[in-house]
Amino acid sequence: MAILGSIVFALFFVLLAPTTRNMLFGVVAGAGDWIEKWAPFSYIALALVLIVPTLAAIVLIKWPQPPEPENPLARYKGGEDVLED
Repeated sequence: MAILGSIVFALFFVLLAPTTRNMLFGVVAGAGDWIEKWAPFSYIALALVLIVPTLAAIVLIKWPQPPEPENPLARYKGGEDVLED
């Protein structure tokens, strides 16, 4: 949560400056124009950028947990096979 707060804090000061704000809005508008200009390919690229990490996260969440390894000393715990004097 601290990282998110520091990012918001930094963005606040970046967006305060008019030249930086105009540059960032120009980049976003240029990206929108690029998406319109290269319509079929840009939508495929955008879908890949959004879908692949989502699918990777789902696979990582749903992946079965490995079984716990068997304790090799568990058979000695009861002491049934221990020789006594």
